[in-house]
Amino acid sequence: MTVKFVDVPIVRVMDKDKQTAENDFEYSRRIYHDLLSKGSEALEDMIEVARATEHPRAYEVFANMMKNVGDINGSLMDLHKKKKDYNKVEDPKQLQGTTTNNVFVGSTSDLQRMLLDDEDKIVDISDYQKDE
Repeated sequence: MTVKFVDVPIVRVMDKDKQTAENDFEYSRRIYHDLLSKGSEALEDMIEVARATEHPRAYEVFANMMKNVGDINGSLMDLHKKKKDYNKVEDPKQLQGTTTNNVFVGSTSDLQRMLLDDEDKIVDISDYQKDE
């Protein structure tokens, strides 16, 4: 009996929400690209009208169209950033190695023993009587 190994491709299955989000991203992206191409064509036509008429209103409309095409381009870039943020896997934040607020529960002589590690220097005040 011989054993034959076969490479099996790994198929990535997306859950329904992620697939829907991906479809929405692609749809929005296509619309932005379409708006940009139509806006560029309209800009070329509008600059011809503005040059032919030399009317200030025509130049004002042309300037507004330029601004709108620029805003659409910015929106396309924002869409890519939003997609990247949506697909980003959140890593759980690790606690830092330092602790700033420590609480010691014990007597003062226990604290001295812990800090000094020298039995001769420790002062035990529990043997003293309070002066009245």
